[in-house]
Amino acid sequence: MDFKDYARQPQKLASGQKSCSGCGFPIIIRMAMSAIDRPFVVCQGTGCVSVTTTTWPFTSWKMPTIHSAFPNLASTAAGVETAVRVMKKKGKLKKDIKVVAFGGDGGTYDIGIQALSGAIERRHNILYICYDNQAYMNTGGQRSSATPYGAATATTPHGTLHHGKELFRKDLTYIVAAHDVAYVAQASIFDFADLTRKVKRAMEVDGFAFINILSPCVLFWKIPTSDAYKISELAVKTCFWPLYEVDHGKWILNFKPEHKMQIEAFLKPQGRFKQLLELRNRHIVDGLQQRVDRKWKELLFMCEKTKEKPEKKEVKKVKKKKIVKKPVKKGVKRKPEPKIKTSKTRSKFAKLKDKLKRKRR
Repeated sequence: MDFKDYARQPQKLASGQKSCSGCGFPIIIRMAMSAIDRPFVVCQGTGCVSVTTTTWPFTSWKMPTIHSAFPNLASTAAGVETAVRVMKKKGKLKKDIKVVAFGGDGGTYDIGIQALSGAIERRHNILYICYDNQAYMNTGGQRSSATPYGAATATTPHGTLHHGKELFRKDLTYIVAAHDVAYVAQASIFDFADLTRKVKRAMEVDGFAFINILSPCVLFWKIPTSDAYKISELAVKTCFWPLYEVDHGKWILNFKPEHKMQIEAFLKPQGRFKQLLELRNRHIVDGLQQRVDRKWKELLFMCEKTKEKPEKKEVKKVKKKKIVKKPVKKGVKRKPEPKIKTSKTRSKFAKLKDKLKRKRR
């Protein structure tokens, strides 16, 4: 399908819900659900999605959805998936229904990682999508383990002694990939085609699938409401948020920038990083650049390591036959090799023949 076909599809998430203007998660949900062409139910954990789309007694969802608490989104999704499987086995359900879960970084990276790991280990047939806005934005912008180093949050503010969060963010996509999961990917609203393709692939696999999508927060990233796409693009082109997938153990890089930008290009437009741009904190920016470069090299190595190399065709070597001269016995004379007739010898024979003909006459 092309972009027009996606646009013509009926929207499963109503407009006019209470999310902030320019927020990333409604774009992510609409993009993801537009790529799904089979029956599915949505599980949503407590976070920005639930408080803006399911404020009682209203709902923005035009399809079946279930809301769960912060720590147990993956457990709830696993329960729904198990119920669907059992009902199909008993003949009470004929449709092949997929379970899709939407969770923020707070309920996925931190509070819900135990439930997530358990659901992956049990190999539930679920698509789990994490909209990563890199902090607890629903409750006031507190830091999470997804918050980048140096970002100012409600619990890690900038000051004279401290410069925001002083720990590096957790790489959850790598952690999920380490579970030997069927399919795991990292995506961005910057590349619509890549995001929708990954959702389609995740719906095809039999087993647990996980997609981590960067979700800009205009309120606590302190960016203009129109800059969500621009920031997402900078995150990809600086390799802070590379686009890749791991399909049954095979690492595949989906986007390699022609000219890799410096991390400062991603930090500069965001108010949460403004103190890092001061001259006295230049060493912090340099440290962030070194970490991004190291992670990028690791990713390239993994993609090259698991790359399918073309099979080399075995060329059969033809053995040359060695000419072995037979040994000559003692006392036996070897026959002289016949002399090759040259042009001179041929002319002598011709003269002798002429003489003999003349004598006969």
